[in-house]
Amino acid sequence: MPAGLIALALGGFGIGLTEFTIMGLLPEVAADFGVSEAAAGWLITGYALAVIVGALGLTAATTRLPRKRVLLGLLVLFVIGNAISALAPTYSVMMAGRIVAALCHGAFFGIGAVVAADLVAPARKAGAVAIMFTGLTAANVLGVPLGTFIGQQFGWRATFWSITVIGLVAFVGVLALVPQDRGRHVPTRLRDEVGALRDRQVWLSMAVTVLGFGGMFGAFTYIAYTLTEVTGFASSTVPWLLVLFGAGLLVGNVLGGRFADRALDRSLIVILAGLVLVLVGFALAATSPWGTVVMIFLMGGFGFATVPGLQTRVMTYAAQAPSLASAGNIAAFNLGNALGALAGGLTIGAGLGYTSPIWAGAAITAAALVVMVVAARTAPRPVPALTAPAPVPAATAPVGTEDRSR
Repeated sequence: MPAGLIALALGGFGIGLTEFTIMGLLPEVAADFGVSEAAAGWLITGYALAVIVGALGLTAATTRLPRKRVLLGLLVLFVIGNAISALAPTYSVMMAGRIVAALCHGAFFGIGAVVAADLVAPARKAGAVAIMFTGLTAANVLGVPLGTFIGQQFGWRATFWSITVIGLVAFVGVLALVPQDRGRHVPTRLRDEVGALRDRQVWLSMAVTVLGFGGMFGAFTYIAYTLTEVTGFASSTVPWLLVLFGAGLLVGNVLGGRFADRALDRSLIVILAGLVLVLVGFALAATSPWGTVVMIFLMGGFGFATVPGLQTRVMTYAAQAPSLASAGNIAAFNLGNALGALAGGLTIGAGLGYTSPIWAGAAITAAALVVMVVAARTAPRPVPALTAPAPVPAATAPVGTEDRSR
């Protein structure tokens, strides 16, 4: 495994903490600032919307810069944003800190995914993307429960200070371990990056990302309330239940990358269908402690198994200039986050109860499945190569020179 992948995963770990840890701390944050549950939820939605702006805006603004230098600059922004959150005296300042930290998120994962794919052989690109995103899943397995525990024991500000320190460590890791850019893979013109977005399959893939991840995220955003108010778990057990969800993310991410390298479109269809069934099962089993435990793990597994495949699919169809499209798909993930959080908040606000976000998530994911089937059926043959054309020995010809997705 290239050492650079470990550094990218470390950066993903810190960013994952920023995005997800607050979910387990919403009750404490809401109480500290004297705001409602719905208002506290906007710290999640606002973050997701800022990711979209940063993913597109910062990636477009840095297309001419070396990718490693851009990644380092994004981590500096990440550290500043989390320090603002840790010091925030008011809800408005807290939101500002969340927005500053979020601006680096999409560009880091988008550009980092391209760098990760460039570090390995063509047939292992989805797996390399999965390794980078392992940092994000590890943040849920280890970091989110630990961050929630720290917040409950020492105050939620201590959690954000911890994340700030992790951001500094990630900066050192990327500086030391990520190699310098390979010049032939660095687009020289923004026009090339924008032109890559013209492919219909890129937009269909992003639509699946918005809906598929939005469905899972809609169920997950208010999970602390589901666990305590519906299932009956004590609030002190929430961090440990989140470990199960994070373990599911980790397993799903690894397996999803492997399946995507073998049969890209087919694996995405099967995973999305499984996620719909899991969400329906979770809504029905939410009053059962043991049923909830099982479904939390499966929701994480099926939900995150889509990530390596969808990210690879977007980069594949934007092969000549993948950076902006890759970052755009990260924006799509977070647009899905915002959509899911909004849908969940609306159903709760309508008095439909704390299982209603799970039902809404199942419906949104079903829509993603329909779009994915359309995308697979209309995909050209053969699938374009992920990397720009270059002489490649026959023994290592890129996956995609034959259609392996169906």
